[in-house]
Amino acid sequence: MKLLKAATAVSCIALMSAILAPNAKADDWNRKTTITFSGPVEIPGVHLTGWGVLPAGTYVFKILDSQSDRHIVQIFNQDETMIYATILAIPNYRLKATDKTVVTFTERPAGEPEALRAWFYPGRNWGEEFVYPKARAMTLAKAGNTAVLFTAAELPVEVAEPIKSADEAVVVELKKAPIMAVQPSGEEVQLAEVVTPPPAEVAVTPAPVEVAVTPPAVQAEVVAPVTGDSDRALPATASPLPLIALFGLLALGGVLALRMAEKRV
Repeated sequence: MKLLKAATAVSCIALMSAILAPNAKADDWNRKTTITFSGPVEIPGVHLTGWGVLPAGTYVFKILDSQSDRHIVQIFNQDETMIYATILAIPNYRLKATDKTVVTFTERPAGEPEALRAWFYPGRNWGEEFVYPKARAMTLAKAGNTAVLFTAAELPVEVAEPIKSADEAVVVELKKAPIMAVQPSGEEVQLAEVVTPPPAEVAVTPAPVEVAVTPPAVQAEVVAPVTGDSDRALPATASPLPLIALFGLLALGGVLALRMAEKRV
C-alpha cells in the first residue's frame, strides 16, 4: 500500500510538472530589455509629439508584434506607464551572438544626438535594425557613411496618443510598408543587398533570458519579460497539450499496473 501511495504521488508531481513547464518561458518572445542611454538618442518610427529624440535616461524596449520578415518595437519609460515610440524593424543577422544586450548607432557629427540603428537581444544571432523615413535615412546614410533602411510610405511621424495595440491602423500600415535601403552615395538599393535575414525557424524561436553587461555608450540590463496586451501577437508554437496528455496516460498506467501487482501479491 505504501508503494502504491508513493507511486501515485510521484505520478501526480510528474503530471503537474508537464502542465506548468511549458509556461515557464512563454513571455520570452517580447524580449523586454531595460536600457540606459548616457546621452540623447534620435529614434525613428511613430513617436509621441516632442519625443523624436530621447533624453539621456532609462527606457524599456519590447516587441509589440512579430512576423517572420519584420517586427514592431516599442520604447517605454522605465516603469512602462508611457509608450514613447512604435518603430518598424527588420531582423538582421550577425555572425556571432553575444551574452550582452547590444545597441548600435549611426555615426553623427559631433554635438548631434546619436541615431538609433539596431538592437540585439543577448544570445541571438539576429537583431532589430530600425527603419527611418526616407528623407531622414538619406541624411543619416551620408553622415554616417553606411546604408540605412527606409520606407517611402506616407506614415505619421508623430502622434498625440500612444499606440497600444498591434491592431491599430498605424501598426497595420507599418507592417505593410515597402522597405528599401539607401547607400551613402544616395543610391537606393533593395533590402536584400544590406540585410541578411535569419532562418525562418530561428525568427520565431524564443531565446533564453541572459544577464547583460554594459556595451559602449549604453548601460543595458535584461529583465524578466512580462505578459502584456501584446499577447495576441505571440508567435505560433507547438501546443503542449499532447505532451500533457502523454504524461497523464503514463501516470495512470503506472498506478493501474501497481494496483494489479498488489492484488496478485
